[in-house]
Amino acid sequence: MKMRHPATAEAYAPPATHQRAWRSSPTGVEGRLRIDVHRRLTAEDGLARDVRLGLAAAPKALPPKYFYDDYGSRLFDAICDLPEYYLTRTEQSLLERVADDVIATAQPAELVEFGSGASRKTRLLLDAVQRAGRRLRYLPFDVSEGMLRHAAYSLLREYDALHVHAVVGDYECDLDRLPRGAHRLVLFLGSTIGNFTPAATASFLTGLRRQLTPGEHFLLGVDLVKPVEVLEAAYNDSAGVTAEFNRNVLRVINRALGADFVPERFQHVAFFDPQRAQIEMHLRAAAAHTVHVRALGMQIPFRAGETIHTEISRKFTRAQVTTMLRDASFELVRWYAAPNDYFGLALAHAV
Repeated sequence: MKMRHPATAEAYAPPATHQRAWRSSPTGVEGRLRIDVHRRLTAEDGLARDVRLGLAAAPKALPPKYFYDDYGSRLFDAICDLPEYYLTRTEQSLLERVADDVIATAQPAELVEFGSGASRKTRLLLDAVQRAGRRLRYLPFDVSEGMLRHAAYSLLREYDALHVHAVVGDYECDLDRLPRGAHRLVLFLGSTIGNFTPAATASFLTGLRRQLTPGEHFLLGVDLVKPVEVLEAAYNDSAGVTAEFNRNVLRVINRALGADFVPERFQHVAFFDPQRAQIEMHLRAAAAHTVHVRALGMQIPFRAGETIHTEISRKFTRAQVTTMLRDASFELVRWYAAPNDYFGLALAHAV
């Protein structure tokens, strides 16, 4: 179900408890759903390592993947409907226009999606599959088990012939957990690739290529370079939902590692760096204070104005996308761009 943006961020206040939602299985999906769980956000997970290293560093930093517990995934789903956030609606409109050509070109038997979230845009491709008279298996891969279950149940109710094999994991670390298959079309939409550094991008694409056989396809969504005022407005929405999303990483650490962050002590900061062609998001301490992380035995002092770097979002050109795909042994076979050149979809195959 689509979420509509609220008048204020308070409409997305976190629940009093962090019980996982969407647990109960609806009727009519038995035998068509499998969920493999490889990773959870616990003190034993990579979160502990990343917090220990990132918050002891200068400057402090945390990976953006920890935004996405169940609550964070719901917040991001809400961000996608914000008036300032052009990215999702632009990509969705583009995908509506080209979905039939994507399916006709790739002819998939399986649809794999990294960072699938609520699987909104997936429906456009599943509809194209139905129009082509094809049947397939859908394999969403995401860190949020709750969001995966919610999306899988919705899709299974909507598509009677669909089978879903969901994987709960960190696709940056768990690519080798990708179920084996044939004639796969891999989706990496939303320009999530922009959250990776250039080195991490190369590593991810190379790792993905090793999981595919020659001729299998990869559809990559990329946010394109555009006016600075458009970019900065998208990450500083007037409702404050992106700020709430940014601060959610602190709630994840509190819950998983016994920390005592007070999220409201940190201000959301987002700006465009033209030299690196990327948006940067930070959390800035409003006043000097110390945070304790019990599971790690850490005391983390913050100066007033000190920041935690939480995300980059790189912006691309077609030439850059072609090069980074080629360097990972993919060949670009289709390039689709929005009419305003705000967003691009690159369809490539493994060579």
